[in-house]
Amino acid sequence: MNLKKKQSTAGKGLQYIAGLFLFLFLSLPLPAADEYLVRPEEFLATAFGSIPEPAALWLTGERGNAVAEILGHKPPSLRVRYWQANGRTAWVLDEIGRDKPITAAFLVEDGKLADVEVLAFRESRGWEIKHDFFKKQFVDIELGEKRQLSKPIDNITGATLSVNAMRRMARVALFLDNELRNVTP
Repeated sequence: MNLKKKQSTAGKGLQYIAGLFLFLFLSLPLPAADEYLVRPEEFLATAFGSIPEPAALWLTGERGNAVAEILGHKPPSLRVRYWQANGRTAWVLDEIGRDKPITAAFLVEDGKLADVEVLAFRESRGWEIKHDFFKKQFVDIELGEKRQLSKPIDNITGATLSVNAMRRMARVALFLDNELRNVTP
């Protein structure tokens, strides 16, 4: 009887350990896919009809300092590509959410955001920013005082860092469009 009791106790211990490992495994966040939700070419084709040739804007001097101030860190590169036609500019930008970059496209017309699209989302949390209910908040927003957005963007519980990344990228797109319009008559 003693031997059966020891075997029973050992079996329960193994079940407990197996259950604990299963719980820990299932509680880990799933890795996010590193693929485009919308390809940049699709966004640009929708925005312009036929895709214009890309151009580049250098982020040096005061312009670079302003972008660094908006982002809260140095820009990842010294130039940013954009597309321009029919009074519109499109900007495809990357910004870190929590740990990984979020790629988003911003269409600016007459100094206001006309469209916003999350192109690639690589984080394990915060994916709600890709939904229309969130993206629609950006339409018709312009850059206000102190390079802030002219209207508030509602936060999403559990997606604060992703929302903040989208806000920063929107501010950069509007700032760069304004810079471009001031440079180009």
